Amino acid sequence: MMFHPFHMVEKSPWPLSSSISAFSLTLGFVNYFHNNNMNLFVLAILILILSSYQWWRDISREASFQGFHTFPVLKGLKLGMLLFILSEVFFFISFFWAFFHSSLSPNVEIGSMWPPKYIFPFNPFEIPLLNSTILISSGVSVTWAHHSIMNKDYFSALLSLKITIMLGALFTMFQLFEYYEAQFSISDGIFGSTFFLTTGFHGIHVIIGSVFLLVTLTRVKNCLISSEHFFGFEASAWYWHFVDVVWLFLFTFMYWWIY
Repeated sequence: MMFHPFHMVEKSPWPLSSSISAFSLTLGFVNYFHNNNMNLFVLAILILILSSYQWWRDISREASFQGFHTFPVLKGLKLGMLLFILSEVFFFISFFWAFFHSSLSPNVEIGSMWPPKYIFPFNPFEIPLLNSTILISSGVSVTWAHHSIMNKDYFSALLSLKITIMLGALFTMFQLFEYYEAQFSISDGIFGSTFFLTTGFHGIHVIIGSVFLLVTLTRVKNCLISSEHFFGFEASAWYWHFVDVVWLFLFTFMYWWIY
């Protein structure tokens, strides 16, 4: 048998079950929109959550107990995470492209003005500014957690991670309240669709990032992350900073610039 520093991944059912559940989730959305039936959607969500939990559990075991995450493996994981974030950057660029395409040269169908006639955008200096403060503060607290782990101060790491997760949850609650109070909807032309799609997908990323940090918090609490081996946390911190930066662009152009 030839030994090498790379981790040959064992056979796992979780990629297959996650893919099937993600596809079923899409079908569940379509079924809900057309038939007002959420059975497939709820079932797909449950299977996806269970698959994700068990997949992350196996990766955590590989890293913490089996020692499979050697330096060459970590190098590949870091590159993979960076490429994933780059793909997310282009994902949001597509929404901003649609927004600027319509806003910089509004056509006659929307009254040759931006925002379109009878669309009343949010005041950027109310909930949007508050949410900006919350997200920027969460970026500070996750950086505090990073330095705490590097300095083996695990008490401060736990505290700062809890603060970050609470700030993420607070951001999500204010976003939902803002949607509830909105005077326009996703069906209100190009403005409504680009606004709610972009801010909505950003909100989903905040929720995913909060779950990512929650998993990291659990691992720190169970002593599964050390000052020498903490890429799981590092990846979640990179993702969280990416979410922060996207929000700054959102606030600048989709709230303040059009107001």
